[in-house]
Amino acid sequence: MRPAPVLPSELTERVPSATPAWVDRSAYPFRSRFLEVLPGTRMHYVDEGAGDVVLFVHGTPTWSFEWRGVIRHLSRTHRCVAIDHLGFGLSDRPRDFDYTPESHAQVLRTFVDRLGLDGLTLVVHDFGGPIGLPIALDTPGRARRLVVLNSWMWSFEDDREMQRAGRLVGGAFGRFLYRRANLSLRVLTPSGYADRRKLTPEIHAQYLAPFPDADSRSRVLWPLARAILGSSAYYDSLWERRGALAGLPALVIWGTKDPAFKPRLLERWQAVLPTARVVELPVGHWPQEEAPDEVNRALDDFLSLRR
Repeated sequence: MRPAPVLPSELTERVPSATPAWVDRSAYPFRSRFLEVLPGTRMHYVDEGAGDVVLFVHGTPTWSFEWRGVIRHLSRTHRCVAIDHLGFGLSDRPRDFDYTPESHAQVLRTFVDRLGLDGLTLVVHDFGGPIGLPIALDTPGRARRLVVLNSWMWSFEDDREMQRAGRLVGGAFGRFLYRRANLSLRVLTPSGYADRRKLTPEIHAQYLAPFPDADSRSRVLWPLARAILGSSAYYDSLWERRGALAGLPALVIWGTKDPAFKPRLLERWQAVLPTARVVELPVGHWPQEEAPDEVNRALDDFLSLRR
């Protein structure tokens, strides 16, 4: 039996009056909400608009800020819910959490249960795929539509290029680079853009601010780098259930100049979702950042279709 959904009055009581000074409220004007998902631990999220629910699940090393343009656009016609994973953005950062995709997925399931979100459109990007897809795989009918942006849901055991990258960032030297050189945010994030001018200093600052020290990067970001290979058994468990996605109306938006998620990953999605609409854009890892208008148009077209 699912827990009773949280009442609006409960949500209001959990909205603090103060927001960190680094948050750019002109770019991210949404009301911050918090929900206790573990004892004494709150997840931050935004809940904007009304109508059919669209749930946005981000990857690493970002937070719900990456969905700001989509939320501003879609909230005119839909209820847009976007979370920050624990340790990311404005969510709490418990010391006894392991920050693996498996654990993030369990927390997201609690969040969705507590808010009573059903019949939703699930939108996943990057690690948001293996974290968010159990929502569609575990409970038939909970997700009615699926949108994938540069993500995956399978082990990289047969992918030599991803194996090499996973060994580098997931090993001891990778951990050192995450801790001391801020590899994820200073190097990998800019390199993920086809047009680095789109990652303005102001936008980059919104992603840098939540991870100001070596401890935060080592404790929250590096476990996901290690999980590229370290969570292979978990990815296998998702892949084995991929048939549950075949009947969902699906949209795949793919940045074809992503240096990490090459077109061969898109081809695999096309095999999993043979009836999906596919929109290929000449951008990098974050289509929603580099081509927001094109992404919004693709979402409008997809969401306007009747099942």
